[in-house]
Amino acid sequence: MKKIGFLSFGHWTPSPESQTRSASDTLLQSIDLAIEAERLGMDGAYFRVHHFARQLASPFPLLAAVGARTRKIEIGTAVINMRYENPYYMAEDSGSADLIAGGRLQLGISRGSPEQVIDGWRYFGCDPNTTEDDAAMARRNTEKYLELLAGKGFAKPNPRPMFPNPPGLLRLEPHSEGLRDRIWWGSASNATAEWAAKLGMNMQTSTLKFDESGEPLRIQQAAQIRAFRAAWQKAGHARTPRVSVSRSIFALVDASDHAYFGRDRHEQDQIGFLDESTRAIFGRSYAAEPDVLIEQLRNDQAIAEADTLLLTVPNQLGVAYNAHVMEAILTLVAPALGWR
Repeated sequence: MKKIGFLSFGHWTPSPESQTRSASDTLLQSIDLAIEAERLGMDGAYFRVHHFARQLASPFPLLAAVGARTRKIEIGTAVINMRYENPYYMAEDSGSADLIAGGRLQLGISRGSPEQVIDGWRYFGCDPNTTEDDAAMARRNTEKYLELLAGKGFAKPNPRPMFPNPPGLLRLEPHSEGLRDRIWWGSASNATAEWAAKLGMNMQTSTLKFDESGEPLRIQQAAQIRAFRAAWQKAGHARTPRVSVSRSIFALVDASDHAYFGRDRHEQDQIGFLDESTRAIFGRSYAAEPDVLIEQLRNDQAIAEADTLLLTVPNQLGVAYNAHVMEAILTLVAPALGWR
């Protein structure tokens, strides 16, 4: 059995061929898609965060809105770029959104991918100190955020406060109990997977990973997941961790599916460079008739290792088509693979 969610990057473009021609279209349709996903029996509604781009950015207003309009579905991110975040403000925002959702947030955070502008985090007031690079800054912000989510008081109260205070040092409010255990780290390498496990975060691994062995993505990710779980066990955490993988999967069941995804099939992983020195492997897409698709997915070792599968959806094709995509996976593919 697996939890199955969707992952939307929230693209928009003024093109007449797009169903999302503005930021408003994307935000409102994201809420509608989460409602449809819950109706269909999906387990999660996840959203990507990119800054300085025509995509979803500030996550917490959207997560709170989805939380207010749904009742059961998990609501998450994959991922929030921690190079841009103030951990204190983020702790308040995420606590508020989680309380609105009734404790359903599953927040994926990470260093983030290459961005649209050079050192964009500097515009947000985030600067590495003299001993770190931007990746180390993201990890430092993450560690502080996790500390704040624990809910321990740290701030000395004013002796003449405007409002009465509880005794002792004060914490940030509102505090959402249990959110600390629902933080995930988006990991692109084995080393950061092990680091996340030591800190007690769940793990997300996407359709992109640093190429560390030259093997297919599914094999590298399966090894990464096993390394994460071994590090988790070594750290001695009491609870069982969760792991998600992201995939582009489309069951070709009607003419529209064949028109959109049946012609240009990326059936092999691709190799590229994220920067001058970072070689990365980009995962293949799956698009085939359901019976063929089932057999292809049986051979994806990373999906087999994970407990959660996030389906990347083409949000610009509109809510109705994406609901069709999700329903086809839930009814025609997932049962045959034992995911349902």
